[in-house]
Amino acid sequence: MATPTSDAKTSASAPQASERPERLPVTVTKPIPYTFDLGNLLCNDLNPLPPRPTDTELSSAARDCAQALVNQLLTTCPIISHPTDGVLLTLPPPTTPLPREKPLPAEKKETTWEKFAKKKGIKDKKKGEGKMVYNEEKGEWVPKWGYKGRNKDGEGDWIVEVDGKKEKQAQGKGDGGTVRGEGRRERIERVRRNERKQKANERRERKAGVGN
Repeated sequence: MATPTSDAKTSASAPQASERPERLPVTVTKPIPYTFDLGNLLCNDLNPLPPRPTDTELSSAARDCAQALVNQLLTTCPIISHPTDGVLLTLPPPTTPLPREKPLPAEKKETTWEKFAKKKGIKDKKKGEGKMVYNEEKGEWVPKWGYKGRNKDGEGDWIVEVDGKKEKQAQGKGDGGTVRGEGRRERIERVRRNERKQKANERRERKAGVGN
């Protein structure tokens, strides 16, 4: 009696094992056509859902959107085959503006120089503008500062005009200085003076920031 019963169960379960999920259609048609933003891989579905949609209805709507998006990509975007990277599909530029990932950067406070330039009407020069100046004596363009700069004119001359008073002052200092090196000393002193002013301005800005 046991054998027929087991055979019956086996024959009853066989059709269930052979069942396969139903293939859904590739073509999707809706009362309200979809709109796409292929650059963002976006499919907009304006078709209304039931008041209380079930999980099955939500899954079906999502599946239709995904299928329609794939169809649109394959029919409108150029597809190329690359020997190493495989099949490539080129997306068009996005059309839907997206919100920023991070907040807008805070506005920077004006530096002491920027405040001074704004007050005096000094405009910022473009990058590289005004770095060269024409030297009429040499008949060529030379940099304003740095190696062979215009600010070092006279330092490398093999002969210089000597002012008697300045020569006596240089000898009276007792530091071994000469009139020939006076221009270089003045230039170095100007650089140091500018550095001291810059540091003083920075200290003032830090104190003003702490006070605020």
